[in-house]
Amino acid sequence: MEVYLIRHTTPDIPKGLIYGRLDVPLAHSFQKEKELVLLQVPPSLDAVYSSPSSRCMELSAGIAATCISANAGYATEEGFYEMNFGDWEGKTWDTIDREASEIWMNDFVHLSPPKGESMLGMQKRVIQSWERIINGDDQKIAIVTHGGVIRIILAHYQGISLKNAFDIQVGFGQVFKLQPSTALP
Repeated sequence: MEVYLIRHTTPDIPKGLIYGRLDVPLAHSFQKEKELVLLQVPPSLDAVYSSPSSRCMELSAGIAATCISANAGYATEEGFYEMNFGDWEGKTWDTIDREASEIWMNDFVHLSPPKGESMLGMQKRVIQSWERIINGDDQKIAIVTHGGVIRIILAHYQGISLKNAFDIQVGFGQVFKLQPSTALP
């Protein structure tokens, strides 16, 4: 089995915006970034899964149109949404309550932003979706999602604790190839 974890391309957002689940537009570099992604995935895939965020679905559509015979499309997967930042969504880091954000940053694994989710909660839904997909029949899969989701999967795959997951660098449009059938418990 081969799984290609792909982060969406560069969003067109102001610096410091908290945009976890917020729908944001993609930068004008999308077409060029999409072409670079397509060079890193096989020309034939069995399935493409996408976060329901439009920034992921646009890239998923391009990958499915190019890499799946008969252009079967892609499937959205709720479990691959980015972290829910709750009341902080759409704000910038410098405009939210500093004390509340510091408390959260000191224990983001267990604590959540107001009306948001913790990293543990996110991990549970991500890994449920991940395990369901890798235990299916498809052998070559692309998953277009977010930096947080990819970090959780890679941390799980590599035995890294959640508190250290942000040490894993995940760039926009970056592709990670995994062969989970031999490495995951």
